[in-house]
Amino acid sequence: MPNVVVVGAQWGDEGKGKIVDWLSERADVVVRFQGGHNAGHTLVIGNNTYKLSLLPSGVVRPGKLAVIGNGVVVDPWALIAEIEKLGKQGVVITGDNLRIAENATLILPLHRELDQLREDAAGAAKIGTTGRGIGPAYEDKVGRRAIRVQDLATLATLDPKVERILVHHNALRRGLGQPEISKDKLIEELTEIAPKILPFMDVTWDLLDKANRQGKKILFEGAQGALLDIDHGTYPFVTSSNTVAAQAATGSGMGPRAVGYVLGIAKAYTTRVGSGPFPTELSDAIGEKIGERGHEFGTVTGRKRRCGWFDAVLVRQVAKVSGIDGIALTKLDVLDGFETLRICVGYELNGERLDRLPAASHAQELVEPIYEDFEGWSQSTRGARSWAELPAQAVKYVRRVEELIECQVTLLSTSPERDDTILMKDPFQG
Repeated sequence: MPNVVVVGAQWGDEGKGKIVDWLSERADVVVRFQGGHNAGHTLVIGNNTYKLSLLPSGVVRPGKLAVIGNGVVVDPWALIAEIEKLGKQGVVITGDNLRIAENATLILPLHRELDQLREDAAGAAKIGTTGRGIGPAYEDKVGRRAIRVQDLATLATLDPKVERILVHHNALRRGLGQPEISKDKLIEELTEIAPKILPFMDVTWDLLDKANRQGKKILFEGAQGALLDIDHGTYPFVTSSNTVAAQAATGSGMGPRAVGYVLGIAKAYTTRVGSGPFPTELSDAIGEKIGERGHEFGTVTGRKRRCGWFDAVLVRQVAKVSGIDGIALTKLDVLDGFETLRICVGYELNGERLDRLPAASHAQELVEPIYEDFEGWSQSTRGARSWAELPAQAVKYVRRVEELIECQVTLLSTSPERDDTILMKDPFQG
């Protein structure tokens, strides 16, 4: 049985939480491998709704091991707050069911402040960051000045590391007209949080290797979406990490052969939060209707999502770049009742037809979608759990999507409820 990687095949918010939860029941270990607490997952289990940001989705299920890999940037204060919030909902998280990579980078208060200061100073050129310090933390990681989880265990040797990071950040703060950060204050903050984080610290690459050798099923949980990938997304309107499936190997410390089956998640339409190009965006009553019916508001930020028609060009491109084996298509029920649906099958740029999104940001803003109109359906698909329960036109829509994205739809989600899922192929069976 292969391990499974779940990645977003659009700009995030594709419904990964439900699919990951659905798969986590079949898995033994659930791993986060990139991003930070800027990625929101909403899980609906029975009468309980859990909103997670940093914790792997499997943590709410008894008997599952949740792992935060080295590719994640960890805000220790946000993590403890999330653990305490779940505790109030009856989910007990200890070192027995949560492990954090010793070499994961920490998000510090100075990262959050810098993130927000930059966005405020950018004016109309804002990227749309969540302001949670993820980007600046990754910058320090690459700049080799980051404080990591393991540093909390050796506070006596922290002085030179803190001095190194503050040389950089205080220079930036002076340039932004902000007061410098005190070394003693930062060390004091880290000293206070350390005892709460260290019980979770582990050599997670070794832990995962042993689990893999024992034949345990590992689920790698991606955050955001592939179109926000720092290399392959709509740069510069992207996140600060690699969000494609290959990062599951790097961000967990496992070799690429351990990754296994890649499941991409895509909505039956398209949404995006924040700034950046969006070829099929609908700034009209139809876009509003999709947003209202789909409850399109960010889990973490509460920001209203931009909505548009399904973009087969983008999902096909993501499927190739991320090595997707199958697609989980979500929120099909949101399209119930539309007389006509549209699918983007290509772009036009300066009179030329394109079958991909160009890499240049100015070209991304200028492409015009080429649509194929599709007859809608009047019956409800909400809650359907088999193909036989779907209207014929809904089945045709899914089949046409498969043709256009050159990838099989292996799961179909028809409501937020985890059991309202049509399974064509179990990812854990390969």
